[in-house]
Amino acid sequence: MLPPRCLVLLMAGTLHAQNLPVEVANLREDVRGLSQRLGELALRVEQLERENAELRGQLSAAGRAQVTLAQLRESLAESAREARAAVAASKAETLQQVATQMEKLAKQTNAALESLARTNGARAPAAGFAEDFPREGVSYTVQKGDTLAVIARKTGGRAQDIINANKLADPSRIQAGQVLFIPGGK
Repeated sequence: MLPPRCLVLLMAGTLHAQNLPVEVANLREDVRGLSQRLGELALRVEQLERENAELRGQLSAAGRAQVTLAQLRESLAESAREARAAVAASKAETLQQVATQMEKLAKQTNAALESLARTNGARAPAAGFAEDFPREGVSYTVQKGDTLAVIARKTGGRAQDIINANKLADPSRIQAGQVLFIPGGK
């Protein structure tokens, strides 16, 4: 499995895939959430270490008056075991959450790449398409009954620009569910 940064870079190379900007934003939000959770867990570990140090201090002060050295050592060892167990549990929980998110991100990335591969594989490169269409625009999912003229009217794009941008050899063969890039569309 690729590291998250590589997955994001791979996804960045597939900007023409359906909803890719939304998926990238969702992935960034997931990574931000995981980073925040990791920070919270680090703060909790620091708090536990401070509490442990306080308890050791209290135990030490009380031990001078009433506790034997052996009892003090046992108490400190128990506190250390509890602290290590808490840290280990916290790490395990964090790693499980990260693993779950990574698996989810990997599935989303694979789905996006497969979608892009299908889209690119189904559309053979065709010669004779002009490259003078606007580079900015929107994605549009073809609805049942849509024609190129209807799509151009709905989105404010030009039919010829849509043909050129999507390299449509036969514009009458667009299908419901197909995603088109609409240059200059709104």
